Amino acid sequence: MTSRAVPPSPAFSLRLRLLAWLLGAVVLGALVQAALAYRTALAEADEIFDYHMQQTALALRAGLPATLARPPLVSEAQAENFEFVVQIWSSDGVRIFESAERAALPQRAVLGFSEVVAHGSRYRVYSLATRTQVVQVAQDLRVRHQMARTLALRTVLPTLLMAPLLALVVGWVVSRSLAPVARVSAQLARRAGDDLDTVDESQLPDEVRPLVHELNGLFGRVRAVLQAQQHFVADAAHELRSPLAALKLQAEVLRRARDDAAQERALERLDAGIDRATRLIEQLMVLARQQAQAARGEPAQTLDLAALAHEALAEATPALSAAGLTAAYDGPADGARIHGHAEALRIALRNLLDNAAKYTPRGGQVVLRLQREPLGGSGGSQATGAAAWLLSVEDSGPGIDEAQRERVLDRFYRVPGTEAPGSGLGLSIVAAIAELHAARLTLGRSEALGGLAVRVRLVAV
Repeated sequence: MTSRAVPPSPAFSLRLRLLAWLLGAVVLGALVQAALAYRTALAEADEIFDYHMQQTALALRAGLPATLARPPLVSEAQAENFEFVVQIWSSDGVRIFESAERAALPQRAVLGFSEVVAHGSRYRVYSLATRTQVVQVAQDLRVRHQMARTLALRTVLPTLLMAPLLALVVGWVVSRSLAPVARVSAQLARRAGDDLDTVDESQLPDEVRPLVHELNGLFGRVRAVLQAQQHFVADAAHELRSPLAALKLQAEVLRRARDDAAQERALERLDAGIDRATRLIEQLMVLARQQAQAARGEPAQTLDLAALAHEALAEATPALSAAGLTAAYDGPADGARIHGHAEALRIALRNLLDNAAKYTPRGGQVVLRLQREPLGGSGGSQATGAAAWLLSVEDSGPGIDEAQRERVLDRFYRVPGTEAPGSGLGLSIVAAIAELHAARLTLGRSEALGGLAVRVRLVAV
């Protein structure tokens, strides 16, 4: 089954996008401003013209002035210069005066303000009745709308004329604001593939600084992984040299063996060498995996430490019994909740129990203890008031001198004079797993059994 490649997202310029959005906001604001100005101007024009219409009607209620008592009608050309159209009706319904013939408003006696349509235009009409006549003053509403449009245009015209200059200013501001981003991009472009130094976070905008900070964190994690791999390769190459040389020597001895007894001894030594090399390689792989897991920062899960301890002791019991040792568990049956990595903790417990089996004389004892204690006690470095689970593996063996307890946590270090087979990686793996869990690892003397006590203090949930 073939998978289709996902097409890449189209690239876009942050600068152009900001410019487009800002200018769009300016245009939208200008349109909103024009609409508000239009509505405000129209409302004010209605109020002003309505007042003048009312005052004109009141001025004519006493009768026509002498200047208007000429011919009852004026010409159409003169009517175009009038904003108001005036009609006066007698009490018996005869029109006695009209200021503009083409208006030809319908005869109606709706007193007060009203609107009528005549010759395709809408008029605002004010009617006033007296004892002898009815005075009507009308105005074409297009005059008011035109005035409102003119005022609205005058309001937004400066903004529209300033838009090109505003675009230049915004473009300059955006370019200056994105200059630190361009600087970081140039720094990264000049780097070599193995340059994982942190990027300078100074003088970066608040919006960009978190991104660069996380990038530096990623560089740090990658650097830690690479360093762990480099150390692992160097240590593995150094430590595998001796067992491989021993295997080659045993193979040469097997080749030169003359009788069956010599061949049998050579085969046994070759098998033992292969077992030691296999064990060393397994330990190296475990150590590398735990260091890489710690560097990646994988999320932990809620675990029952008591259940893990029971499982580990059950798996190690056959080897402990074969070594002539008595194994016991001292702790709760369940409920020891922690945040951790189950497989890593199983490996740590297995290594501690294997070490106890190797270095404890026959007839001895090994105890796996689990107890709850305050984090502030027993040398804990965490805040007082919280709780921790103290996991310890104790034995009745010879223990480790206090001067050697820190050294044995180093990789491939073995206590001088130790005869038990091993690679010196067991406690190093335990230390790596403790670091993965942010746990406190200590080596001491068992008060109950007299031998070594390895304690791991993990934060309780």
